[in-house]
Amino acid sequence: MGSITQRRRKDGSIAWLAQISIMRQGKNVWRENKTFERRSVANAWIKQREKELAQPEALNELVRVKGARRKPTLADAIDRYIEDSQKQMGRTKTQVLRTIKDFDIADRLCADITSADIVEFAREKLASGVQPQTVANYMSHLGAVFSIARPAWGFPLDSQAMDDAWKVAKRLGIAQKSRQRDRRPTLDELDKLMRHFADRSTRRPSSVPMDRVIAFAIFSTRRQEEITRITWSDYDKEGQRVLVRDMKNPGEKIGNNVWCDLPEQAVAIIEAMPRNDERIFPYSTDAISAAFTRATRLLGIDDLRFHDLRHDGVSRLFEIGWNIPKVAAVSGHRSWVSLKRYTHLRQTGDPYENWAWLEAVCTEGKNIHLARRQRTSPKPKR
Repeated sequence: MGSITQRRRKDGSIAWLAQISIMRQGKNVWRENKTFERRSVANAWIKQREKELAQPEALNELVRVKGARRKPTLADAIDRYIEDSQKQMGRTKTQVLRTIKDFDIADRLCADITSADIVEFAREKLASGVQPQTVANYMSHLGAVFSIARPAWGFPLDSQAMDDAWKVAKRLGIAQKSRQRDRRPTLDELDKLMRHFADRSTRRPSSVPMDRVIAFAIFSTRRQEEITRITWSDYDKEGQRVLVRDMKNPGEKIGNNVWCDLPEQAVAIIEAMPRNDERIFPYSTDAISAAFTRATRLLGIDDLRFHDLRHDGVSRLFEIGWNIPKVAAVSGHRSWVSLKRYTHLRQTGDPYENWAWLEAVCTEGKNIHLARRQRTSPKPKR
């Protein structure tokens, strides 16, 4: 029930935040915390309070009093937001909101929170070692709570205070929008990755066929989580399209299902996949992410993320002469404005024309003879 978190004050000194949280039937019924100068004292307080709360009817009485006269805090608003949300929240958003409850601002009464308090929270988060882009992400999720707390539950959170805090945080550089990445894998880097994973598949046939996953990510322009959700029933071979479920979109994700066109290379990769599972790529995002990260580190490939494969795939479509509407039909971009960043690309042809690895991943068997073919196949130039 109890936990202790190290906190750094404005003056640089260290404090220990002791928290007690009690759940009943999946709901938080009691939460209290206290700050101490020493960890040992914080630990002793938790043990004493847990002993007191374990007494018959002690907790019930506290909950009754709390409900009768306690004014809501920001932590209460966050808990209510999580519990009452009709849409299933993503894992990241839920984790961010729960993390915010570890900060001092969560214990403040909703009616007392000002823009200065929110800015101070943003400063605290920035001081913890994260980037301004991460701070902006935290403020964005917190803003969702502020936007509905008053009209939905009557919690006196001031949405104007959040708007003002945003202006200050951006002006002072505390919070910033994420920078657009332009990183694309080179053909040499992909050659190293594909060879590495093909060899791994030969040694461990039960491992995730990352060579196919990587190739599909490029040619389909699909995100990692989207790839793992596609089922055979979502695949329309004749129409050369696939239903992408819960596609990421600002302000909406759960239930945002979109039909996306599939380039012929992506169709060929799907057709090469075994049909022994409901999903076409029956693997976890954690397994894919971990395998990709380990491989890039092992092979000395710097600053390459799995999501960069989507950027490469979209760039390729423009390079082979496709226009914005046709590219959007594949990528799933609802707003064409998002694709304007690619319009500077010249029509230079397909960088993956005669790519030997595409033929390899589109075969039914494991790529046992892949290394031999790669030694004799000329590398295309980008």
